[in-house]
Amino acid sequence: MPEISVPSRRGLLFGTAAVSAGALLTGCTSNEPSKKESNPAPAEAPVSDDKPGKPVTIGFAGPQADHGWLNAINDNARQRAKKYSDVTLEITEGSNDTAAQIGQVQTLINKKVDVLVILPADGKALTRIGLEAMKAGIPVINLDRIFASPQAYRCWIGGDNYGMGLNAGNYIGERLKGKPDAKVVELAGVDNLELTKQRTQGFDDALRNYPNIRKVARQAADFTVESGQAKMAQLLQAQSDFDALWNHDDDQGVGALRAIAQAGRKDFLMVGGAGAKSAMDAIKADDSVLKATVLYPPTMSASAVDIARAVAQGKGVGGMAEMEIPASITLYSAVVTKDNVDQYLPTGFI
Repeated sequence: MPEISVPSRRGLLFGTAAVSAGALLTGCTSNEPSKKESNPAPAEAPVSDDKPGKPVTIGFAGPQADHGWLNAINDNARQRAKKYSDVTLEITEGSNDTAAQIGQVQTLINKKVDVLVILPADGKALTRIGLEAMKAGIPVINLDRIFASPQAYRCWIGGDNYGMGLNAGNYIGERLKGKPDAKVVELAGVDNLELTKQRTQGFDDALRNYPNIRKVARQAADFTVESGQAKMAQLLQAQSDFDALWNHDDDQGVGALRAIAQAGRKDFLMVGGAGAKSAMDAIKADDSVLKATVLYPPTMSASAVDIARAVAQGKGVGGMAEMEIPASITLYSAVVTKDNVDQYLPTGFI
């Protein structure tokens, strides 16, 4: 039986153009009424699903899990990989030292893993190793902290820091829009991090929609319980009267809530950030000033495993017409309140 040649997508496009041109000429020289040409149905892209496929080894390299969110990143990746019988996950110990993490990724490259998922301790500093992996033919899924060059990754997936601040500001704005001369304060993260600047910018932009609200104070903490408690105590001492607090991180929020309880303050509402289980539990109990938290989902690492598997198996994303995995995916920062907390509790990290 002769082999049937299947034209490429490029060939199909040019072939269709030629047929259309011929039909137009025929219509101009014939007395027969022209028939409207219909576009051919798009090719069906193979999409990723749970059915076992080509075996895939995924190398996973992240920073040291010295924070609840980072620990949840590792846990989500491990649990997702267990879901697939065709996936082997090679996960490193993790390090906040740039040279050490580069060495860990280099080891994975030398092992010739099929695809890499990298959450860099420092995106700019690890760009070189991302480029090296891509040049070696190993696709890189860049998780959250972005590399300095798009050539260093096949797909970036991460949270929306600006969107966190924006949604926190809009939530607070709607709660306070009927209050004249409302005042808010901000407990930020680490000021030299770009993500902190983005969260603040989003918050400030949202508040511009509410002319009755002023931000009267801001303190930068360090994403730790201890710093959250110390910096919140300073804010409370300096500001005897305000209506809302936007806290960038639920881990430092544990300390902030301690300082608030010690000061006996109940005269304002608090919005947290990231989506810790402790924050969601407090929101559900509704027995503190914490009324909402804005997600920065650690489930992104599970999605990164899904994407890595699909890329290695040459598949696309279900629900999308394109043949390929997108170049970037930005996750949404949902606002968790008492009304929807049960829906999000399973994603809360410890």
